Amino acid sequence: MGLFKQNPFGHYLFLKKWLIRIMGALTHRRYRGFNKLQIEGSEIFKDLPDTNVLFVSNHQTYFADVVAMYHVFNASLKGRNDNIKNIGYLWNPKLNIYYVAAKETMKGGFLPKLLAYAGSVSIDRTWRAQGKEVNRQVKMSDITNIGKALNDGWLITFPQGTTTPWKPIRKGTAHIIKKYKPIVIPIVIDGFRRSFDKKGINIKKRGILQSMHIKEPLEIDYENESVESIVEKLQFAIEQHPSLLKVISKKELEEAERLNEKRRYSAKD
Repeated sequence: MGLFKQNPFGHYLFLKKWLIRIMGALTHRRYRGFNKLQIEGSEIFKDLPDTNVLFVSNHQTYFADVVAMYHVFNASLKGRNDNIKNIGYLWNPKLNIYYVAAKETMKGGFLPKLLAYAGSVSIDRTWRAQGKEVNRQVKMSDITNIGKALNDGWLITFPQGTTTPWKPIRKGTAHIIKKYKPIVIPIVIDGFRRSFDKKGINIKKRGILQSMHIKEPLEIDYENESVESIVEKLQFAIEQHPSLLKVISKKELEEAERLNEKRRYSAKD
C-alpha cells in the first residue's frame, strides 16, 4: 500500500491504518479488561463480500458502539470468532469499513475529527440540529456519499438516528436499501449505555457486561417491498419495534415483583 493511496473520500489509507491501530490499542481494555464484551454470531463476517454490505444497529453511545464494531469485525476477519483476544488483529485492519454519523457530532472537537478520519460518512440530520427540532430536505450529496461507502466496502448505520431507545426507524435507511440493494446485517447491542457516558468516551461504570449479537442477513425484496415493510423489518431485527417494548416492560415488572417477594421472605426470616 503506497503512502499516498486514498479512499473515495480523499483519506490517506496509510494514515487511516495507523489511526485505527492506535485508537484500537487505546480502547481495547474497554471491551476486554475492566468491562467485558460478549459477542455472538461474528463468524458471519468471513463469508460476506468485500463491498455493498450494510450493518444496521440500535445505538447507545456516540462512539463506543462503533469502536467496538471495528474491534469485532477485524478480529473475526482474522479468525477470532466471538472474541477479541490478542489485539494483533488490528495490525492490518480492514480499511474499507465506514459508519454513518451526524456531521455536527463529528465536528465537535479534536477526538471526533480523528474518529471521522477513521471512517465516518458524515451527514446533515434532517430532523434535528444543535439540539433543536428541524425539518429540512435530505442532501443529495449525503446520499451519494453513502453510495460511495457501500461501493467501496462495508457501512455501519444506526437507523434510529439517536441514542435514545425505542425511537422510530428513519425511512431514509429503507430508501438507501432499495436504492443500493446491499446485504443487510442486523446487529443488536446492549450494556454500552451503562458502561459509558452518552458520547462513549468517558467510562461511567466498570464491571459491566456489554453484548453484541450479529444476526443473519435480512431477506428483502428490493424491487417490490415497500419502504414501510422494510422499516418494520429493521425495527424487529434490531429489537426496537414498539411491540417489543410491552414485552420487555412486562418482563421487568415480573422481575421487580420477584425481587420484592424475595425481600419480603428475607425480612420474615
